[in-house]
Amino acid sequence: MPVPASPATTTAPGPRLDATGPLRVPALLVAAPASGQGKTTVTAALAWLHRRQGRTVRVFKSGPDYLDPSILAAASGAPVHSLDLWMTGADDAAARLAQAAREADLILVEGVMGLHDGTPSSADLARHFGLPVLSVIQAGAMAQTFGALAYGLAGYGRQPLASMQVLANGVGSPRHADMLRESLPAHIAWAGALARDHSAALPERHLGLLAADELPDLNARLDRLADALAGQPIGALPATVEIAAAPPLPALAPLLAGRTIAVARDAAFRFLYPANLDTLQALGARLVFFSPLNDPGLPACDALWLPGGYPELHAARLSANTGMLDSLRRAHAGGLPILAECGGMMALFETLVDKAGQSHVMAGLLPGTVTMQARLAALGHQQLALPEGTLRGHTFHYSSAQTPLAPCCHSTVPRDGARGEAVFRQVALTASYTHFYFPSNPLAIAALFGGASNSIR
Repeated sequence: MPVPASPATTTAPGPRLDATGPLRVPALLVAAPASGQGKTTVTAALAWLHRRQGRTVRVFKSGPDYLDPSILAAASGAPVHSLDLWMTGADDAAARLAQAAREADLILVEGVMGLHDGTPSSADLARHFGLPVLSVIQAGAMAQTFGALAYGLAGYGRQPLASMQVLANGVGSPRHADMLRESLPAHIAWAGALARDHSAALPERHLGLLAADELPDLNARLDRLADALAGQPIGALPATVEIAAAPPLPALAPLLAGRTIAVARDAAFRFLYPANLDTLQALGARLVFFSPLNDPGLPACDALWLPGGYPELHAARLSANTGMLDSLRRAHAGGLPILAECGGMMALFETLVDKAGQSHVMAGLLPGTVTMQARLAALGHQQLALPEGTLRGHTFHYSSAQTPLAPCCHSTVPRDGARGEAVFRQVALTASYTHFYFPSNPLAIAALFGGASNSIR
């Protein structure tokens, strides 16, 4: 993980908790009118700037996401948890915010999509917890409309936001920045401007940004961005807010004590919520990580989790690792409990067709073919009622599956109750495009991974 290149130069007093009242800590939710405006860039730069000055920073991501949090974790030096009033739930979010407020000198929350997009939206999250909002607006091709856009962002919705300031991104010149600042109404504060700087930009591909471990020069990029923000209004600590002193997350019974769960984690399988790993360990499981790309077979384990990721980018290597594919087949035939999510499921079909149209042999635990496509296939929250219990999560993928296997059930879309992703079950394998949020039902997760099996030893 990258660390700040400069030693700590200043410190800020940590938050204080009085006997009966809330926790008080500087906090900010970083939002935008839409995706692609620079939310992650600015959030990471702010985290890096204050960490570089010796402060303890905790960052959260609004909504489901895996890639932005990898950048934010590298910048802040701590795991980045999701806050989502539906998927994680308000109580889970409140507990995590309260814990952060006990530890940190600054809390940052990166929004999802546009400020008011989705149900619930980033604006809903800001209102629920009383967080001030920084809106990052890509202003390279506008002038006075910048003020109109900021005005609309601040005023939209039935309930007002605690406060809003705006940062202009992609500014062409000092005169351009002056025009943007002068366009703002009096109740919206100017936070500063970022000039176009391609050398500091965070590169992306389908599904989102490159992960932190794919950017060897991330430190240098963050230093450039932090330097650009340091002398501007946004470079100062934001206003202190009150975070309710919520109780900690409830303790879990050790239902998985004595069981080892093998977790795939490498360049092809990287979509792991820190809260999911925490939940498995809180249930008493021992976690052992392995690489389907590099290891010759599965480690000794009592259950297996194949999370999402980018198997399509590494399909040739997966296909060539016949030892691993054979190990997966034997584990499945032996009744090992397996949970495969999205990319993990893709690797278990007979064939994967990548974006170039090349076919690759996969593990074949599920009959049929999964094919990459140019357009987004699905995006959004999902709720899944399994015999083990109901789980919440989300879906986000660019592939489609063609299989003669009948689904055992489908998830539902909470927004309108529409049918969501198919769920396949073969022996002790549960597979779906849905990414689950394990804390939404730890008992169901314990049942999924705790079934009787012939363990791998």
